[in-house]
Amino acid sequence: MTASINHIVFDIGKVLIHYDPNIPFSRLIPDETERKWFFDNVCTHDWNVEQDRGRTWADAEALLIQTHPTREEHIRAFRKYWHEMVPHAYEDSVAIMEGLIAKGRDVTMLTNFASDTFREAQVRFPFLTKPRGVTVSGDVRLIKPDVAIYETHAKSFGLEPAATIFIDDSLPNVEGAKAAGWQAVHFTGAAKLRSDLATYGVSV
Repeated sequence: MTASINHIVFDIGKVLIHYDPNIPFSRLIPDETERKWFFDNVCTHDWNVEQDRGRTWADAEALLIQTHPTREEHIRAFRKYWHEMVPHAYEDSVAIMEGLIAKGRDVTMLTNFASDTFREAQVRFPFLTKPRGVTVSGDVRLIKPDVAIYETHAKSFGLEPAATIFIDDSLPNVEGAKAAGWQAVHFTGAAKLRSDLATYGVSV
């Protein structure tokens, strides 16, 4: 490795906590074909990302309701039932993070998350308050994999990019971190994460 690792940065969704919009919507729109159409055409991934970038839910809902007025109830349900989309933590990943903190490692978090739902998540999952700090995309109005958000995080927390390792389930976000000069690994499970960290000299 080009540098020893002094800073460890965790993504949150699908690394520390589970996320799946289908959980509430399988009840709200039972027909699988119709539900897929709804996510492909109404509450799309790109639409949801803009809340991660800082757009308010009120503005987001108004935009879709104007275009799809007959779908108002389902559009509003996305935020209303958001808590059901994050049903549990990944305890094995959380244990790794908490173990690193206990060993005195510098641990922070960098996440694409709407500001309000992140605060809700911190209340439900108190381990999200344990790292030294967090950069939330909805707060800074920047989003992964834009290099600017990694640079903002590094500046905010005094991280040396080459001595920083980032953990994310999204390959584009991993590549974004590398473009910012960080080390980075693709998260696919806790066992692989332990192995990946050991490769960088970080014992768990």
